[in-house]
Amino acid sequence: MKTTTPARSASDRAARLITEACAPGILVVVILVAVGWYAAPGVAGLGWGTLAALFCGIIPYAILIAGTWFGWWTDRHVGERKQRLIPLLIIMGCVIGGITTLAVLDAPQPLLALVFAMLATLFITLGITVLARWKISVHTAVAGGVAVILMLTYGPHMAVTTPVVALVAWSRVRLRDHTTAQTVAGAVLGAAVAGSIFQMLR
Repeated sequence: MKTTTPARSASDRAARLITEACAPGILVVVILVAVGWYAAPGVAGLGWGTLAALFCGIIPYAILIAGTWFGWWTDRHVGERKQRLIPLLIIMGCVIGGITTLAVLDAPQPLLALVFAMLATLFITLGITVLARWKISVHTAVAGGVAVILMLTYGPHMAVTTPVVALVAWSRVRLRDHTTAQTVAGAVLGAAVAGSIFQMLR
């Protein structure tokens, strides 16, 4: 019988902590509030960011947790590729609801650009997951997009956040939820798609 060494156990705990702390729902809330603050510094910006985060991060994450509770999928990160279609469609619906609400209320353009970028990334992720039958990493896609958008918004010094993307990728591979290729592809997808669309629309 295989035994778990203390070093391996510690590494697994660290990987789990990183995976949970950098879950897509959490990072989405962080970047939306950060961009909202940049677009309209002060209480107004925080309000816009929080409103967007409600639709794009908080409600979807709550649905994922509820789905796990009711046994609709195995875990809140939806580790089984075959279970991902419905959660991704639900999240896309929430994001579309967020875009509609923000547009009607005349939200700052950078925030709208960010939500559009999120929707595009989700759409491509869904296509890869369902059509290519390949479990690309949503964790690293979101982390990669967040790192690039922080740099585009606040300046090149925000490149200090890029090691977080590598840590997230390591955690997903360490926990055997993804292969290295799936995490790298996710990071590249998130950085390229979210970054380019955000830059174009903001």
